[in-house]
Amino acid sequence: MPAVSTRHAAVASGRAAAGCAGFTLVEMLITLSVATTVVAIAMPIVSEGLDSQRTAAAARYVSGRVMNSRLDAIKRSADVALRFVPDVPDYTFTSYLDGNGNGVRSADIRTGTDRPLTTSEHLPDNFKDVRFGLMPGLPDADGLRTDSTDGVRIGIARILTMSPNGTATSGTLYIRGRHAQYAVRVFGVTGRTRVLQYDTGQRKWISR
Repeated sequence: MPAVSTRHAAVASGRAAAGCAGFTLVEMLITLSVATTVVAIAMPIVSEGLDSQRTAAAARYVSGRVMNSRLDAIKRSADVALRFVPDVPDYTFTSYLDGNGNGVRSADIRTGTDRPLTTSEHLPDNFKDVRFGLMPGLPDADGLRTDSTDGVRIGIARILTMSPNGTATSGTLYIRGRHAQYAVRVFGVTGRTRVLQYDTGQRKWISR
């Protein structure tokens, strides 16, 4: 009798263990399903968040480059300019020093009279999926609708000049990611910059 009882106890224990194991597997499958759903929902949110952060960082970087050129112009007592050149898939930009007192000009850059102070930079190289541009359908920083998506709006020559007296070329540099849209406004009288973000919820540009 004791042997039979022991065998029955072992069988019952095995069935209980099997039942527990089956229940654990179901729990794991449910957990995995929930986790997959949460990840699927969260991925676009995380992606948009990273895109916004990268685009904001790029806008602050460009603003900093403009302000550094302003300080450089004051320090050197000569015009210093950022020249933007259309390239594929985005603009390159380089800092130049006026070499003959007539401002930084494309012709003087070609002859070497106005020499480069920095190597050419390409925004997407440092900020993935970020480039100069205004998303189609968005108003510009003045609230005006435009068909142009060009992100460099500082004159036909696309040369942003900073003078020794602290003034600058007026204009706006639009910087976009996959979803985020920013702008760097340059105020000519003061040479200062302001970083703006287009808020899709409010449908307007706000200071950042």
